[in-house]
Amino acid sequence: MSLYERLGQDQGIRAAVDEFYVRVTGDPELKPYFDGVDMGRLRGHQAKLLIQVTGGPVQYDGRDLAVAHDDMGITGPDFDRVVGHLAGTLEDLGVAQDDIGQVGAALTAHRDEIVTAS
Repeated sequence: MSLYERLGQDQGIRAAVDEFYVRVTGDPELKPYFDGVDMGRLRGHQAKLLIQVTGGPVQYDGRDLAVAHDDMGITGPDFDRVVGHLAGTLEDLGVAQDDIGQVGAALTAHRDEIVTAS
């Protein structure tokens, strides 16, 4: 069984993404990054990205991650906070720790594309 299947396929991943963004936008340290952002569109792109990196049948069709995050000034600690919120979301949804680790590793592989400030 693939990680995509263990996460509940499209439906499970989209539900996780929705809860994840409730947490992230409720975090006072991270909220400013999302001011003026079309959250529906962002949720869709994030779901597609997670579906793709977990072995699902959807291809991410959003902007290149480096381009999309270039002018946002994301710091390393804020990137870590975001990954922490995703891990917490998955944990609360009953996802196994090994699977959470795999998702975290997939996101961390893109850290250098996303973190643009010190």
